[in-house]
Amino acid sequence: MDLTTLERLPLWIGGRAVPAHTTRYGEITNPATGEVLRHVPLADADDISAAASAAVAAFPAWRASPPLRRARILMRFRDLMETHKKDLARLVSQEHGKTLVDAEGSITRGIEVIEFATGIPHLLKGEFSDNVGTEVDSFSLREPIGVCAGITPFNFPAMVPMWMFPIAIACGNAFILKPSERDPTMSLRMAELLREAGLPDGVFNVVHGDKEAVAAILAHPDIKAVSFVGSTPVARYIYQTGTHNGKRVQALGGAKNHAVVLPDADLGFAAEALIGAAYGSAGERCMAVSVAVAVGDVADALRDALAQRARRVTVGPGDRAGSEMGPVITCAARDRIVGLIDKGVEEGATLVIDGRKAHIAGHEAGFFVGPTLFDDTRPEMAIYREEIFGPVLIMVRVESLEEAIHLINTNPYANGAALFTRSGYAARRFQREVEVGMVGINVPIPVPMAFYSFGGWRNSLFGDLHVHGMDGVRFYTRGKAVTARWPDDGSAAPGFHMPTMG
Repeated sequence: MDLTTLERLPLWIGGRAVPAHTTRYGEITNPATGEVLRHVPLADADDISAAASAAVAAFPAWRASPPLRRARILMRFRDLMETHKKDLARLVSQEHGKTLVDAEGSITRGIEVIEFATGIPHLLKGEFSDNVGTEVDSFSLREPIGVCAGITPFNFPAMVPMWMFPIAIACGNAFILKPSERDPTMSLRMAELLREAGLPDGVFNVVHGDKEAVAAILAHPDIKAVSFVGSTPVARYIYQTGTHNGKRVQALGGAKNHAVVLPDADLGFAAEALIGAAYGSAGERCMAVSVAVAVGDVADALRDALAQRARRVTVGPGDRAGSEMGPVITCAARDRIVGLIDKGVEEGATLVIDGRKAHIAGHEAGFFVGPTLFDDTRPEMAIYREEIFGPVLIMVRVESLEEAIHLINTNPYANGAALFTRSGYAARRFQREVEVGMVGINVPIPVPMAFYSFGGWRNSLFGDLHVHGMDGVRFYTRGKAVTARWPDDGSAAPGFHMPTMG
């Protein structure tokens, strides 16, 4: 099926494309042109129930299948994702707006999680203790938990879902994906490739939707676990509602990532790194650097270097050769970002580069905001307090590394932080004292590899476990301890006392 030619997208339930029960539909637009590409169903409770029923029916046989068989299906899926990567990147760019090279890179990072998940047979091994008591052995198992759901954001329509479902299904669970209704077609394409790889019907399902679909997922009794990535208010709601309904929940929220530049840093390297980290994907990354913290007398030179490079950022449609930054996702997102820039000016920050009136010839109806740079920002300002989620980089000036660390540690968000320095002492101190989930040393976006786990602290995470890596395996499984004795004649039968293993 050529999904890109459909006027209305289907759901994916029970291994096939099916029409939605709902009568509500939303628009999917090309952010570079403002053109409506296709329409997406906004699932209701009946649609969620249909997906849950398919997943429940598929779960027992999938759970019973050997982990190695599950891993081999994922190996084939990984190969198919690699084979079709360029076409998939074009689909991501069309609906999201990010550049083709950025879209392809995000798919590659998702593929790395699939590669990690193919090692599940090794990671599901339990422990064994021989003869813990007289002729008594103990061992542990890790077992799947049932039907799991993922609620994923618009900014990474391929990568973030792949943080979740490859690990979940490798562990033996069935999965329901609710992608963002703004760019959902990629999820259907992955469902097709999973079927081509040999995944049994019903193990992976896709339902589109908005708040109504989310509420139905959180309330459905057959859905045992929910993974979420998005804004902090929604993450808090999903965590509180899901756990209230007895579900296991990991909910990753917003961010305000800081990058500290010390006077001894390689200024050219740091400035180039910060530009890419702030303006790549139009700033629509939960790990985007949005605050440059200039320490001491490096501030003026850093501002000038950032301004010089920001003025040279090539803004254009994502599929145009040479574009470094595309549009933001919707007209509403653009207007919100412009409003926050207005607020920064109103509150007294120095606007060094103004991106409010970006003009892209031939794409006047697109949702573009140009690179924007503020200096002299104070922590009480809205542009510091709020997650802008756009191509806006703000500079804060401090006098010492201690002050920089304090600034980061008192921010309500705690996703990631970076330090640019040549000092091993300063780097070691920073990585130990800064209170965030992910730290970069001369690395502006410290997203860990798939065999480590991704997640923040404070208001950037609700729940105990991060996504992918071993935390992902722990989240999608539960432990069981077995104590076994095989007596020949029953002579060692336990009595009424508390059993011991002497």
